[in-house]
Amino acid sequence: EYSRHNFEIADTKMLMRHFEDAEKECQAILAAGAPSSHSDDLLHKCVLPAYDQCIKASHVFNLLDARGVISVTERQSYILRVRNLSKACGEAFLLTEAGGAQ
Repeated sequence: EYSRHNFEIADTKMLMRHFEDAEKECQAILAAGAPSSHSDDLLHKCVLPAYDQCIKASHVFNLLDARGVISVTERQSYILRVRNLSKACGEAFLLTEAGGAQ
């Protein structure tokens, strides 16, 4: 049922919006959780929720790609967008206690 839904039924315009929403939300969460220059606390506060949005964007990209909605030239751009989100989440993680920041 999920395969049929994902590959035949799912609204691809809606999936495009979901990708954009997850991308924007990831960026917003990273910005909101970033250490403030006005504070002594140098730890990032919202890495995992941001990473969750990154994973959602990646999943939606895979669905769009599998459906053939993304052209060959657009595909590279989408991959770069997901990569940038992932990289930003990784850099933010390094600013957490679990990532080794003090």
